[in-house]
Amino acid sequence: MGSFSIWHWLIVLLIVVMVFGTKKLKNIGGDLGGAVKGFKDGMKEGSTPEDKPASQVVNATPAAEKATIDVEAKNMSNKS
Repeated sequence: MGSFSIWHWLIVLLIVVMVFGTKKLKNIGGDLGGAVKGFKDGMKEGSTPEDKPASQVVNATPAAEKATIDVEAKNMSNKS
C-alpha cells in the first residue's frame, strides 16, 4: 500500500493527458522552463557587478577603505 507501481503512474499520466490535453501540457512545460531559466539568469546577475565573473573583478574596494558618514539625528519639538 505504500508504493505505487509503474502501472499506477501510467494510469495517472493518461488521465492527466485526457483532462488537460497535450497542447496545454506542452505550454505549461514551456512556461515552467522559461521561468526556471529566468530565475537562474536573475541569480547570476545579482551575484556579480555588470555580469562579470568574480575572478575578473579587479578594482574591488575593501570594506575597511569605504568612507562612512555618521549622522546624528536630533529631535525637534515645537515648544509654544
